[in-house]
Amino acid sequence: MAKPTAPPVTGVPIVGSAPWSSGLFDCFDDCGLCCMTWWCPCITFGRVAEIVDKGSTSCGASGALYALLCGVTGCQWIYSCIYRGKMRAQHGLAGGGCGDCCAHFWCERCALCQEYREIVARGYDPKLGWHLNAERAAPAVQHMGR
Repeated sequence: MAKPTAPPVTGVPIVGSAPWSSGLFDCFDDCGLCCMTWWCPCITFGRVAEIVDKGSTSCGASGALYALLCGVTGCQWIYSCIYRGKMRAQHGLAGGGCGDCCAHFWCERCALCQEYREIVARGYDPKLGWHLNAERAAPAVQHMGR
């Protein structure tokens, strides 16, 4: 007797198959972000980390730890690579652990810019932080519920 199988689900993306909103090397799409990330990647990383962690860590704390790791060990890319993986998991973005590590080891600033642009493309303003972004979204959700 054949085991019944579930019908294929259409229209639902496979985990890890959604494309990024921009490419890894599209840094100059936002020259201000590119310059800030070149000179002070800890700010870009801190903003990304706060949104990815949904406010459980602050931009300042994440950025300071990034800067400390950079100054003391030079291995800040490991820390930022972890957040790329978290972001991919949250949004079903394409890629994998090895690719994340390579992107952050070889092209750290490009990877940070791509992650920042992805957050912006998803409707967040990383400069505002998680809590203000959540407050901005709350009235829209309440209005939809009426």
